[in-house]
Amino acid sequence: MKKNFMKRAGFLLAAFMVLGGLTACGGKDPSAEGTTAVSGSTAGAGETTAEAAKPSEGGESTFTYAIAGDPGANVNVITTSDRFGLMTLKMIYSPLYMYNADGINYFLAKSIDTSEDNLTYTMHLRDDVKWSDGEKFTADDVVFTFEAMEKEENAGWAYSQLVYKEGAVKIEKVDDYTVKLTMPFVNSAAVEMFSQIFIMPKHVYENVTNFENNDVNTKPVGTGPYVMSEYSAGSYVKFTKNENYFLGAPSIDNIVYRIIENENTAMTAIQSGEVDAWIGTPAQVAQMDLDSANLTVYPYQEGRVGYMMINAARVQNEDLRKAILYALDKKAIADAALLSSDYYDLPWSFMPPNSKFFTEDVEKYEQNLDKSKEYLAASGVQKPELNLAYSGSDSLQSTSALLVQEQLEKAGFKVTLSGIDSKALSQQMKDKNNTYDMYFGGYIMGIDPDTFSSLFETGAAYNYMYYDEPEINELFAQGRKETDETKRKEIYTSIQKKIQDTACFYPLYSNKRLLVVSKNVSGIEDAKLVPVYTFEDTSKLQKK
Repeated sequence: MKKNFMKRAGFLLAAFMVLGGLTACGGKDPSAEGTTAVSGSTAGAGETTAEAAKPSEGGESTFTYAIAGDPGANVNVITTSDRFGLMTLKMIYSPLYMYNADGINYFLAKSIDTSEDNLTYTMHLRDDVKWSDGEKFTADDVVFTFEAMEKEENAGWAYSQLVYKEGAVKIEKVDDYTVKLTMPFVNSAAVEMFSQIFIMPKHVYENVTNFENNDVNTKPVGTGPYVMSEYSAGSYVKFTKNENYFLGAPSIDNIVYRIIENENTAMTAIQSGEVDAWIGTPAQVAQMDLDSANLTVYPYQEGRVGYMMINAARVQNEDLRKAILYALDKKAIADAALLSSDYYDLPWSFMPPNSKFFTEDVEKYEQNLDKSKEYLAASGVQKPELNLAYSGSDSLQSTSALLVQEQLEKAGFKVTLSGIDSKALSQQMKDKNNTYDMYFGGYIMGIDPDTFSSLFETGAAYNYMYYDEPEINELFAQGRKETDETKRKEIYTSIQKKIQDTACFYPLYSNKRLLVVSKNVSGIEDAKLVPVYTFEDTSKLQKK
């Protein structure tokens, strides 16, 4: 007997995965990209001037959103995992559904049934969806997408979430508008995992072997509310509305992502009305006269945790790591970076405080200089020198880095600050032989605690601190298979305690995201503010 998914929300309430949202979300290198003109665009190659950054509107309504990174010309559903690439995907493509803290919202799927043994998920698809080139969307597209994700050679971000040592997720076409997904074992994070896979058109990609770099990506065919019409490297991405969007044609004709990496330039652009929306920091917003600039601020929680990792491959001495953490004053760092506790919560483990699996029953490493000095003496390290890496263009990280340096030097450490380009930092962190002892980052992992395994399991995709604890690996394996919520909570409480005890990970703050928007734009609540993408459905936005 099958049960309707929504009737079983208690079992599967922990769901929403954004694997690619955990780092600083750097985009592609604009110096390596030319200008891509789609559907008759007249943009010239290499145009990166201010004029090139303002695509022609032709009298149509346009919503311009300033973003801090370049999504690149090769955005695709298989390999794209950075914030700005995912924001672009959400404009062009659609997922089966989205699952956030307040429940499920269906897109390409209409409903989900799950089997009594919690292994099989049957998805019933909409039959009124067309691709932007006019072809009909069917179950074949869903099967094709999942099968492409499961091929290791495609280097898809979801490969490790769909293929396990016990076997791969099995996907079957039942009929043109029904698919069946069968897990190799009970996995309480399954619905979360499925929810963030965007579906690509089989008829466009079936002969593609290199998803990362392919001309097909520059002329995307999707089912989303908008169609990409122009891309100018380092300048902008322009989208035109999809008149045949299955949830109704968008109200706004064009949406433009203006790429403005300099925070001061972006701040000037939002205040002058050059752009309609921008993500600011509390310090920046505090400097603005919102009323005279005709602006509104929408603070919202993404479940993001900003953190400092200690590179266990370089700092192998646990006493030394504890000496580092006991020297830090977390609240002082958060106050300096975010001004007020109105804009942040203090996390004490790797889980955000709004997670129902979060526990405060861990070693918090509240500042204690006496303990720091005791552990430093026990470590046997004389005059320790540390190198802290962070994104130099990120004002929150830059401010936090100065505080960490100051606090550690009071405890007897010498700290060198390395503020570098976020893309370069991301690449260097992937190299176990990098020269950094500590680095800053941030992630949005979602609701289900199993998604955090990619940070801590040995060899996991985002284990940039090179953490290697077999007991933690085993506990994560137990947690993902456990269906009893009380038992799961016990397992993840144990994981949080043990990770804190090893002193490799220091959560700094769980900060709110501040969306600054022109008062000429409405429909924000209907478009719904969500992690990573900003809007769940941009078709709901309106502009005067």
